[in-house]
Amino acid sequence: MKLGDRIRQLRDELGLTQGQLAGGSAVSQGYLSQLENGEVKNPSAAVLLRVAQAMGIDPDELFEAAGYPTVRMLRQIYQDYESTVDADLLRYLANLPRDRQRRLLLVLQGMVQVLNGSPAADHGAQAVPFTLRKSPEATVSKGREVISAPPPELTRTRR
Repeated sequence: MKLGDRIRQLRDELGLTQGQLAGGSAVSQGYLSQLENGEVKNPSAAVLLRVAQAMGIDPDELFEAAGYPTVRMLRQIYQDYESTVDADLLRYLANLPRDRQRRLLLVLQGMVQVLNGSPAADHGAQAVPFTLRKSPEATVSKGREVISAPPPELTRTRR
């Protein structure tokens, strides 16, 4: 639902006129009318906060309708992401010292760059001092659909 439609719906549910809501939120009635009609493309967060407070609703209702990221929205995105990562791995990584976390991140970024075939400069990242070499040896076992290969070799690049 668009922001203006959401404001009008909530205002109607609360039995408020535009004038009452405008007065309670310290915006002009004309500006509130423009908001409801979709004529204001990027209303400020401060205005949305005052309108939400005047209606006694969670400001996230209006922020989300306006397309602003909210804590609720970010929390949901994080939960969706977190559910795809093994919980034991997250605990292990969280217990690593910061310097080891940074080194691991550099290694992983280097692996992504190698696998994508793109140099570090394409991503605006610093050069990663590691190279991932794929082993040509692989074993395929038919019937069980098992494919095994020795792990890729990770070597430090000399500078």
